[in-house]
Amino acid sequence: MHIETIATPDLAWQEEALCAQTGGDFFFPEPGSSVRDAKRICALCPIRSACLEYALSNDERFGVWGGLSEKERLALRRTMH
Repeated sequence: MHIETIATPDLAWQEEALCAQTGGDFFFPEPGSSVRDAKRICALCPIRSACLEYALSNDERFGVWGGLSEKERLALRRTMH
């Protein structure tokens, strides 16, 4: 019997993320709420670039990833193509 496995990305970097230590509420605010606190935390995070790369690669559509909001990531994606 052959069981097919799906490769999972290496997410070990997430353990070092400041958001993992502060809780997700800042990073997934209610629509229309400020993302300023999340961006402030991201600016201090040592793995910010890995986070942003993950979000762009996986088309994350919600929340703040790598210091960018959904709209900012969408704009960045458009300039990359």
